[in-house]
Amino acid sequence: VSKDALSRRSAPKRAMAARRVAAVTAEARPVWFPGGEPAEHLDGSLPGDYGFDPLGLGAEPERLKWMQQAELMHCRWAMAGFAGMVLPDVATKAGVLDLPPWFEAGASEMPFSGLTIFWTQMILMNWVEVRRWQDFKNPGCVNEDPIFKGQGFECTGTEVGYPGGKWFNPLSFATTEEQMAAYKLKEIKNGRLAMVATVGLAAQAFATGESPVTNYLAHLSDPGHTTIFQ
Repeated sequence: VSKDALSRRSAPKRAMAARRVAAVTAEARPVWFPGGEPAEHLDGSLPGDYGFDPLGLGAEPERLKWMQQAELMHCRWAMAGFAGMVLPDVATKAGVLDLPPWFEAGASEMPFSGLTIFWTQMILMNWVEVRRWQDFKNPGCVNEDPIFKGQGFECTGTEVGYPGGKWFNPLSFATTEEQMAAYKLKEIKNGRLAMVATVGLAAQAFATGESPVTNYLAHLSDPGHTTIFQ
């Protein structure tokens, strides 16, 4: 029997074995909808990748990299925003501070004019975002700040979006790859929850005109009647 004949006979067995391996891999991988099929271009390697991309926004590899960074930045801003919307309200209710609710903060008097705050933010954000864009296009090219050059404040991260170093990891969390992977997953999960939560806080403010903690305390005082439906 020739080698070609043996190869043709064994080909179906190899294909069946490959399908079994693929099936086991698909079953072992968590997906956004139980029993669902993950998007073909998502292989589970990204933090928090559960195969969800029904519109195929990340079908192109370069665009997927951009979408990953966009989500990561939105997650971080949402977590900071949620804290800024809730914590001042908690401090006010506790009697520690006297601050307006988040949706009235912009109308409050400040020691600086609105124009001064606007241009300060534009200058600082431009500095940060330009350097972040440079790092995205050429990873590692801005790992050392020119103002603090040679003072040990170099970013040690090797992956875009996770700079590390004394600036961004002063407590030296995630010293191993396993720990880093766990922190990445926790961050993206908490960030996604924060994005949903900030939308909820905005809808709540538009509907009731009250702060988040005020609504929450009202619900706790009468949970049977003070709900989303009443």
